[in-house]
Amino acid sequence: MKTITNPFFVKGAIPDEFFCDRVDETKILINHIRNGRNVVLTSPRRVGKTGLIDHCYQQPELKENYHTIFVDILETSCLRDFVYLLGRQIFKTLKTGSRKMLDLFMQTVRSLSGEFGYDVATGLPKFNIALGSISNPAYTLDEIFAYIDKADKRCLIAIDEFQQIANYPEKNIEALIRTHIQHCNNADFVFAGSERHILEEMFNNKSRPFYASTTAMNLDKLQIEKYAAFVADCFEKFDKSIDNNCVTKIYNLLDGNTYCMQKTFNTAFSLTDKGGSCTLETTRNAIDDILLENERQYQNQLSLLTPRPKELLLAIATDGKAQRITSGEFVRRHHLDSTSSVQSSTKQLLAIDLITHFADANGLKTYTLNDQFMTLWIQERFGNGYNL
Repeated sequence: MKTITNPFFVKGAIPDEFFCDRVDETKILINHIRNGRNVVLTSPRRVGKTGLIDHCYQQPELKENYHTIFVDILETSCLRDFVYLLGRQIFKTLKTGSRKMLDLFMQTVRSLSGEFGYDVATGLPKFNIALGSISNPAYTLDEIFAYIDKADKRCLIAIDEFQQIANYPEKNIEALIRTHIQHCNNADFVFAGSERHILEEMFNNKSRPFYASTTAMNLDKLQIEKYAAFVADCFEKFDKSIDNNCVTKIYNLLDGNTYCMQKTFNTAFSLTDKGGSCTLETTRNAIDDILLENERQYQNQLSLLTPRPKELLLAIATDGKAQRITSGEFVRRHHLDSTSSVQSSTKQLLAIDLITHFADANGLKTYTLNDQFMTLWIQERFGNGYNL
C-alpha cells in the first residue's frame, strides 16, 4: 500500500480513515441502491457528490455485488459524446474483471467491435476507439444497454452532472435514455448533478420523461463541528497540530465547500513542520499559494468574457453572495450598465458555468461563483482583499 504523506485528499479514492463523516449519507445511499431505487443526488459544486459515490463504491456490500461504473458527462455536448464516455467507462471497469466479460462486451457492442485494438504485452483488447468511430450513437447505445443486461453481476452506474443531457441538440434525448433505463433489468442508476434547478425540473415536471422515476437525495455541506474534529485528528495523526480557530475561519471563508477546504488544508498541512502547529498565518499562506497557482487560469477565463458579463462576474464575486442582482441598488452600487444587461449577462455566465444560484423558501435567489477560490482571487485582484 502506498504510504500516505498528506491526509487531506483532493483527488482519487479516499481511504475510509481519511474520509470525513458522511456516515448517514452513505447508509442512506447504499440502502436506496440495495432496494433497487434509482437516485437523483444533488448538491452545490464541489461539496462532495463524487467523493460520496466513490466512498459507497468502496464499501464491501457494493464492491462485491456490483460492477460499479462512474461517468462524468460535464464535458459532453451531444448524444455521441455521452455514448462514447459511457462505453469507455464500462470497458474500463470490465478491464479489471474477467476476460469473459470483456469478450462479451466486444461481442455485444458490434458496431464498435472492429475498432478495438489489442495490447501486445497482455493480449487484452484496448478501448482505442475515436469519438468519430461512433457513426450511429442511438444504435450503439442500444448495444451498450443490451450488454448491461447480460453482465454477470448487477451494474451500478452513476452519471455525474446528468443535467448536461438537457443541453444536447438531438430531440427527445431524455425520452431515449429514460426508455433504456426503464427496460434495463440488470442495473441501478445514480443521477448526480450540481445544477439543482435543472435537475428538479427534469425529475419533478410531469411532462418530462424522468418524472417520478427516482428517489431524491440532497447532499448538504459538512457540519462545521464534525469537519473541525476531522481536521484536528488528521493533523494529530501525523504529529502536528492546528489552532482551533483556523478551521472555523476557513469553513466560513469558503462557505463550507468541501473541495476548497480540503485543498486549503492539504496545502497548509504541507507547510506545517512535524511537531509544529498550523496557524492562521499558515492557512493564509496556503490560500495565497493556491490563488497564485490558479492565477493564469482565472486570467484566461476573464479574458474570454465580453465587458458586461465580466463586470457582473466581478460584482457577484465582490459581494461573495449576491442577491437581487437586477435591482437598481445592486446595479448602481457596482456601476453596472442596466437591469437588462444584467439579465442577459446572467444567462451567459450561467451557460458557461461560471456562476450558480439557489433559492430560499421564499424564492429569493442568491448568486455565487462556482469556484470559491476564484471569488477570493477577484476580491484580492479587484477589491479590498478577503478577510480571514
